[in-house]
Amino acid sequence: MNSLPLTIEPIPYEISNQTIFERIRHLRRPVFLDSNADFNNIGFDIIAAAPCMTITTSGKTTTVASFDQSTATQTCPFSVLKEQLKSYAPCANDKLLPFTGGAIGFFSYDLGRLISQLPTTAVRDIDLPEMDIGIYLWAIIRDHANRKLYFIARPECTELDCHEILTLILTNLDRNNTACFKLLEPFKSNTSAEKYAESYAKILEYIYAGDCYQINFSQRFDAPYEGDPWQAYLMQRAHTDAPFSAFLQTKDYALLSLSPERFILVRDNQVETKPIKGTRPRGVLPQQDQLYVQLLRNSSKDQAENLMIVDLMRNDISRNCILGSVTVPELFAIESYSNVHHLVSTIRGNLKPGRDAADLLRDSFPGGSITGAPKRRAMEIIEELEPQRRSAYCGSIGYLDFNGNMDTNIAIRTLVCHNQRIYCWGGGGIVAGSDVDNEYQESYIKVSNLLNVLQSNGVVK
Repeated sequence: MNSLPLTIEPIPYEISNQTIFERIRHLRRPVFLDSNADFNNIGFDIIAAAPCMTITTSGKTTTVASFDQSTATQTCPFSVLKEQLKSYAPCANDKLLPFTGGAIGFFSYDLGRLISQLPTTAVRDIDLPEMDIGIYLWAIIRDHANRKLYFIARPECTELDCHEILTLILTNLDRNNTACFKLLEPFKSNTSAEKYAESYAKILEYIYAGDCYQINFSQRFDAPYEGDPWQAYLMQRAHTDAPFSAFLQTKDYALLSLSPERFILVRDNQVETKPIKGTRPRGVLPQQDQLYVQLLRNSSKDQAENLMIVDLMRNDISRNCILGSVTVPELFAIESYSNVHHLVSTIRGNLKPGRDAADLLRDSFPGGSITGAPKRRAMEIIEELEPQRRSAYCGSIGYLDFNGNMDTNIAIRTLVCHNQRIYCWGGGGIVAGSDVDNEYQESYIKVSNLLNVLQSNGVVK
């Protein structure tokens, strides 16, 4: 299939992402993939809206809808997505830009039950789709490294379409007339310390019985709210440096992701995944902060936890990578964020001929760092012990473009706004050498800054 020309129009770099997003967010299904790189000059940001098509999975049914028609199928959602992406010709200039039009959206953790055929035990009390994807033909892309800002559009966008969108972006018209965001009550957990300890003991029983080596177990926090989720995202963004952040909004829900973790990147058939396993809090003083770094770096328990997931992810991506191409160029690196230090490893490989990003995503989903090992048994145990389904939490948010590129996060540090309630989850890996009090505290520490930012803004009485 021949490459098509891509419209690329430069935009003044000084226009902020917030300004651009607020000028287009009245359009259908606005999305913002946010590298949070305003101050470190790396990464790309992608803003888009008004998709020409949506692909939505609810239960076992996937619906493909455009302006004038809608079809439903029981086919695997990843296969449906793959076929829709293949129906568009690639565009030129793919070496310059990470995204040239394509799919942007989210894949919920619960989409994994269609792959692994899990038992149904946990309650589904958040009515979000298992997969919700838009096909976007235009986008605004910020290149932080080169300090460039572009409007890009595929040939399917008419000259009039492009002119109207550029006019929106460049016109100084205040559209941000939305209500501020306020909690109506403080966040509450769905798991008491006592209940957590019971589940922890059960997990250890499974580990010692040989069912599993590691289980990623989480607790959920939620609260009622009023106002605009976008304002909540802006508050969170001001207090984090998470490089795989995102904001997605439809008429039914909003996702606010402040994720530090990449799931899978595909660029020019090169594959990369960067699982996180191992966490310590930031110290108040520099000496204390360095002590936490050293404790994490030298922790045999955290290294063992990380290595289990490295082996799992090597196996997952190897299904679609050339034999012998999968390597681990970086093992047990320290990455530091606003409230925690993480232990991160990097795994790379080369896609097999005839395989693509959708194949890779399907066969690796959900990410091993948020299930445990072995993956299927870990997911069964999570289903048994966590009272509610995870929804978007521990799924993935990102893009797959028409040129075969992909970048997705692990949707941790992610909040869901639905039916005037906001949900947030915190979790961690439990292994034979874990301590119940430390694990319970860690699951809170990881999201404490997210909860505190919103609670410190005041609770409506």
